[in-house]
Amino acid sequence: MVDLTTEMAGLWAALGPAPAHRGRVIQFVSATTGEGVSTVAREYARLAAVRARKPVWLIDGDLAQQGQMDVIAAEPERFGRLAAPVQASPDGSAFYAVTPPMRGRDGRPVAPARLMTARACLGGRLFVTRFHMELTRAGQRVEPLGEARYWTGLRAHADTVVIDTPAADRSDMAITLAPFIDATILVIAAETTAAGETVNLRDEIDAVGGNIAGVVMNRSTWAPPSILSRLAG
Repeated sequence: MVDLTTEMAGLWAALGPAPAHRGRVIQFVSATTGEGVSTVAREYARLAAVRARKPVWLIDGDLAQQGQMDVIAAEPERFGRLAAPVQASPDGSAFYAVTPPMRGRDGRPVAPARLMTARACLGGRLFVTRFHMELTRAGQRVEPLGEARYWTGLRAHADTVVIDTPAADRSDMAITLAPFIDATILVIAAETTAAGETVNLRDEIDAVGGNIAGVVMNRSTWAPPSILSRLAG
């Protein structure tokens, strides 16, 4: 078990509560795989859910390697038991596209949103998603969509939407989503991350109009070099 309550409380205080009139969408991402993004995103979502006025959603954005729901199910003492699955889209939209399109047994198109479900925990305060890649067929690609519809729809039902985004060295999802969400938090493993890779990711997000709201130093035991201290500036 990893408990980052104290660290995430500091991040929550720095970001402040979500606006009362609309939910806030935040993605957590790293430049390279293995920086601990999933742990940080999950712990932030848990803390935010305890303090939120409305439910918090944890979106498992790594569509090829889903894991958030399994971890939460294995820690009922911290997250409570998972409720029955529900649709993860309030209006039938999705933040990804399936190519070639899904079709049912009758040959009719199937909405991509049908491939993702969500289950509530923490007494209904936190929802976590699962993308059912096993329902896709050989040769089909699943790619992130650069549009706001899904996030706009989910904002109406959530206090905060936390996206566990796959690392930039495996996916361009962070760059694709950045212009359509409220903030990006960069996660850096202090012992391993090269500063240049993180700076490049920051610059790419800036270039598409994204907002870098902060940096989380994961497993940090030393003072970061000045270049990392300036990443969010």
